Amino acid sequence: MKKVRVTTAILTMAFLSLTAMSCRDTKKVEGHQDDSMMEHDNSMMDHNDSIMDHDSSMLNNDTMDTSNTMMDSNMQNTDAKQVVADYMAVKDALVATNKDAAAKAGNKMVSTLKGFDVSSYTAEQQKELKDIITDAKEHAEHIGKSEMDHQREHFKSLSKDMMDMVAITGTDATLYQQFCPMYDRGSAWLSMEKDIKNPYYGSKMMTCGNVQKEIKSTM
Repeated sequence: MKKVRVTTAILTMAFLSLTAMSCRDTKKVEGHQDDSMMEHDNSMMDHNDSIMDHDSSMLNNDTMDTSNTMMDSNMQNTDAKQVVADYMAVKDALVATNKDAAAKAGNKMVSTLKGFDVSSYTAEQQKELKDIITDAKEHAEHIGKSEMDHQREHFKSLSKDMMDMVAITGTDATLYQQFCPMYDRGSAWLSMEKDIKNPYYGSKMMTCGNVQKEIKSTM
């Protein structure tokens, strides 16, 4: 009986020892698996952070490009819009047969044309615009220092320059290309109003002419 009890005790201790070793091995395996999972998760997080950084960089670049394009467009629109506004001031002064007002508007237009920034246009458009601006400045200068009859002569050529310019720059308002068949074998001009108010004759033949073309807003 004593031997049996000793044997039983030895077997019990051996079993407990094996159980403890098994538990330790299991914990090691589980610990290894946990560490592996943590490393995998960290790798995935780093990968996701890299993607987010890349996407943010792309978004920032796209935003900057869009902003730069909008700035160029706004600059282009402002310059073109101001030239048209100055031209309309000259036209209105001639309609009213007001030499001084026409001269003042002509000089203002010269200043605006000198500051016209063509850098946002294509190389071909820049060349065309520079030629147009050079010619338009010359006619605006003459309007700024001439008598009414001479102002109207240069206004005819200035109007041709404006039509060529608007064909390139576009317009932020609807314009009407109008035509008088009586003045200098036929002469055209631009107006923001559909009704005819003749700048070549003023009150002498105020409604002489017709609308040749409607130029829709492109901005």
